[in-house]
Amino acid sequence: MPDHLKTMAEAVKNGDEKLTVQTVDEALSAGVAPEEILGSGLVPGIRALGQLFKDGQAYLPEILIAARAMRSGTEKLRPHLADASIQKKGTVVVGTVEGDMHDIGKNLVKMMLESNGYDVHDLGVDVSADAFAAEAKSANADIVATSALLTTTMTIIPAISKALETAGVRSKVKMMIGGAPITRQFADEIGVEGYADDCASAVDEADRLMKLAA
Repeated sequence: MPDHLKTMAEAVKNGDEKLTVQTVDEALSAGVAPEEILGSGLVPGIRALGQLFKDGQAYLPEILIAARAMRSGTEKLRPHLADASIQKKGTVVVGTVEGDMHDIGKNLVKMMLESNGYDVHDLGVDVSADAFAAEAKSANADIVATSALLTTTMTIIPAISKALETAGVRSKVKMMIGGAPITRQFADEIGVEGYADDCASAVDEADRLMKLAA
C-alpha cells in the first residue's frame, strides 16, 4: 500500500479529519486512482477501527470522530469519482421502531454503513411498520435495519415483517435488528435474518446478508 494510503487509513482510524482530507489531496496529486483511494485508504481505516470497537479496544466517541473524518475524506474525493464507478454494496433502510425515540445507536449504524459503501435511507425515530415497508419498496431496498431500545417496542418488529409481506417485498428484503433488549435468539424466533449487537457488527452482518441475497 502506498504511503499516502497508509497514512490516510491511520488518519481515518484516529479520527484526524484534517489529515484525512490532506492525504486524499496528496494521493490525488500523486496520481492515485480515486477508486483506490476509497477502497485502499479510507475504507480500511474505518474498518480497522470497527474491528477495534468489536474487540473492546475502541469506544463510541472514537467511532463518531472517525466517521466524521471518513465523511470529510469521501466528500473531498467525490468530485473525482464518476457516479458509475461508485459501486454501492446495497441499499439499506434504517429507523427506530414506532414508539421508540432513541436514535444514538441507529445513527451510529447509519454512519458505519455509509462509511462502508452502503446507500442508507434513514427514516429517523418512531417509525411505523407501514413506513418501513413503503420506503423499502420505493428505494428498492436490500435490507431493512430496525432498532428497538425498549422491551415494549421490540414486540413491534414482527409487524414490520408483516408490512413488508403486504407490500410484496418481504421475499426480496432481508431484515436486520438490533438494540439493547434484542438477541440473536429473538431474531431467530421471529424469522428475521440478521442481528447485530453494535454498529461495527452491523456492517459485517449487512455484508453477510448481501451475500445470502446474491
